[in-house]
Amino acid sequence: MSDTLKIAIAQINTQVGAIDKNVAAIRAARMRAAEMGADLVVTPELSISGYPPEDLVLKPAFIAACEAAVAMLAAETADGGPGLIIGTPWRDGEALYNAAFVLDGGRIVARRKKHELPNYGVFDEKRVFAPGPAPGPVVFRGFRLGLMICEDWWFPDVAETLRESGAEMLLSINGSPFEDGKQARRITLAVARVVETGLPYMFTAMTGGQDEIVFDGASFVLNADRSLAVQMPFFEEAMALTVWSRRPDGMVCAAHDLSPEPARLALVYGAMMTGLRDYVNKNGFPGVVLGLSGGIDSAISAAVAADALGAARVRAVMLPSPYTSAHSLEDAAACAERLGISYETIPISGAMAAFDAALAPAFAGRAADITEENIQSRARGLILMALSNKTGDMLLTTGNKSEMSVGYSTLYGDMCGGYSVLKDVYKTMVFALCRWRNEHLPAGALGPAGPVMPERVIAKPPSAELKPNQTDQDSLPPYDMLDGILGHLIEGEAGIDEVVAAGFARETVLRVWHMLDRAEYKRRQAPPGVKITARAFGRDRRYPMTNGFTRLVR
Repeated sequence: MSDTLKIAIAQINTQVGAIDKNVAAIRAARMRAAEMGADLVVTPELSISGYPPEDLVLKPAFIAACEAAVAMLAAETADGGPGLIIGTPWRDGEALYNAAFVLDGGRIVARRKKHELPNYGVFDEKRVFAPGPAPGPVVFRGFRLGLMICEDWWFPDVAETLRESGAEMLLSINGSPFEDGKQARRITLAVARVVETGLPYMFTAMTGGQDEIVFDGASFVLNADRSLAVQMPFFEEAMALTVWSRRPDGMVCAAHDLSPEPARLALVYGAMMTGLRDYVNKNGFPGVVLGLSGGIDSAISAAVAADALGAARVRAVMLPSPYTSAHSLEDAAACAERLGISYETIPISGAMAAFDAALAPAFAGRAADITEENIQSRARGLILMALSNKTGDMLLTTGNKSEMSVGYSTLYGDMCGGYSVLKDVYKTMVFALCRWRNEHLPAGALGPAGPVMPERVIAKPPSAELKPNQTDQDSLPPYDMLDGILGHLIEGEAGIDEVVAAGFARETVLRVWHMLDRAEYKRRQAPPGVKITARAFGRDRRYPMTNGFTRLVR
């Protein structure tokens, strides 16, 4: 019996529901691993169905197609090449499980069911899956592998059970979404499992975007001495051949090239690129169209689009009103030129006049107010949606998390669109990302190197330009203060007294609290967007639109 095992980590980009495409990716990974001399290929969680499949798993035809794919791949391993570990939904009796299969020698040699089912944040697995029993090791070519499925390794019980039942190493397949700071938490937890069990640990992850969720890859291996033996790249499909030796003191993974972890802003920008690229491409849009206002939010959205899709697939439109400043016209044109994207101007003055005339009888005797400002935003939304309908390009929304939090946005106006890269990005981080992008060319970017937006776009006071001399701070606290309060209220779920104790004025905190809760009905109608934080609007944070508790807070 050999004391060496070569395991290829296949960090692949799957697509929910695209079973044939996912099988082709697994098959291609196995062929490549065979050329590298691998004994076993490990793929991510639910690699057959894509992750998360949500209610697709309630369709019997979908489960049958997944089962057929498993049987086909199992049969293919009769060729004497590497074995496979794959993930799939699986029905056993009346129950449905999130399962992992070990395929080798033309057959299914082992099957394990996910024991710990996550039911928080973006996860809703208890709704569709049943928990499996605590697993024992799987035997593959004489090696006892402690196979876990994602959430199973976040708690000590499964790993401890595997150690006690004779596992020689821990191996998890994962659908672990990106969050700001997530990799550090993964490593910390992995160290804990290694220390508790005395066993080395392999983390196999997927990459790519699925609706709001982005998977960052970054698969890794820790040896039993807690040393990092393997670190795979972020936001890339990749394969790493890990070489394991059975020694008297246990299994050891040979040192491998370590991909450096990018800086925080590079990771956030990479998540935005990945989320947009895969949402557009997997849904078959030819490109995107967006309103380019000369402001910072649309500038960074355009940059992400050009970097993710290439300049030729991005169409920018300036929609000036009588309140649009000369510098906004100049800055929008300069952004488009630097990015090399299509750019045109469609004035909305005529639309404004037409709406004014049509509504004059109904508005008689009433002074102009925010209604007229919103009409401008909705006229822009109508024009951009018309362009989207005519060309098939998806409308990219440009609002940020600070604005969405407090309702500083217009329903059916600037909220129109199919996707947003800034939905979970606070305004203060938007500023930081703009400066970072001007100084760096992101990994994998299809856009140009060098500064892609004028300094004035970043430095000037933000403004919706819906009336003369307007700035955002006419309606909102300064963004550094607003974002600080929102971080406590949203990510921290803090109460008023806690936020005040953190150094903010009670009057301002109360004002932001009420704006946050009153805007819930708007956020329910907002497009999906890339998840960046631990509490993204939508899947992570689900508050009632009709909320009497708001009125009790003083």
